[in-house]
Amino acid sequence: MRLLLLEDESEVATLAAGNLRKSGFTVDAVRLIDEARNMLRGHRYDLLLVDLRLPDGDGTTLIAELREAGDAIPIICVTGLDAVPDRIRGLEMGADDYVVKPVVHEELVARIRAVLRRPSTTQPRKVEVGGVGFDPGTREVTVRERPLVVPRRELAILELLIQREGRVVQRDAVESAVYGADEEVQPNTIETHVSRLRKRLGEAGADIAIHGIRGLGYMLEAKPAA
Repeated sequence: MRLLLLEDESEVATLAAGNLRKSGFTVDAVRLIDEARNMLRGHRYDLLLVDLRLPDGDGTTLIAELREAGDAIPIICVTGLDAVPDRIRGLEMGADDYVVKPVVHEELVARIRAVLRRPSTTQPRKVEVGGVGFDPGTREVTVRERPLVVPRRELAILELLIQREGRVVQRDAVESAVYGADEEVQPNTIETHVSRLRKRLGEAGADIAIHGIRGLGYMLEAKPAA
């Protein structure tokens, strides 16, 4: 699951992005509204975290732009502005939640997951393929109804592929789902993660196959019945 963090204080952004990555999210961090606009045009994000007081304007400007354009991306304001009028303005502009700094990391993660569980968002429902279940809201994986712990990068790959069952997913899209825009990706790193994911699922009893399509990307599908 990929998040965009709009936060101008570098130390705050670094700490928040690091903690969110440890919680299993892929995170891109920018400090300006214009940078956020560019990232949103070039990438698909599952949720946007927005500060309000920024060097090039007010974060609610971006929120209003997105909503006026019909973009339903889930948005959470994360800001030091704690006055009731500020909270009301953020929510009325189209934010799905409003969190006042300093925020405890565990609470922020809980709020992110709560927003993504809301039926008003575009988040897909639980998917099940070949005995493997994936819940986008909780990011929990099960195999034959038994919980399976999957490391975050493998989880990002599984999330992308299982939601596109039977379709080829471009390698660039897989890489984008696993790594942030500022993270360097070494050759064969994606294939290593895919191989580990295949092994992990197979050992758990999953009846799915992840195919590498030369020159294109990857495809996940249920194995044919024996």
